[in-house]
Amino acid sequence: MFQRLPDAGDATLSITIDGKPVRARAGDTVAATLLAAGLDHCRTTPVSGAKRAPYCMMGVCFECLVVIDGVGNRQGCLIPVRDGMAVETQHGKRDLER
Repeated sequence: MFQRLPDAGDATLSITIDGKPVRARAGDTVAATLLAAGLDHCRTTPVSGAKRAPYCMMGVCFECLVVIDGVGNRQGCLIPVRDGMAVETQHGKRDLER
């Protein structure tokens, strides 16, 4: 569904998504990296368990919530990737401290 523009020679970083290594472009957000990696969702809802994926990409809708380096409820569309980052899909409600 989502495709990147032709490679502009951007530097790449190594992150993990649910424990799997993924290459990310420097300057991309976590949400953009998730979409480019082909993930169909980044969280499930607390009540029904419905899958959700990044939608607005500008911090308004909160559909892109993920766990980053052990901290839940992070908006993936607002956080740039960095080398070594550990991203996890978020299942239901996640406390900020976890």
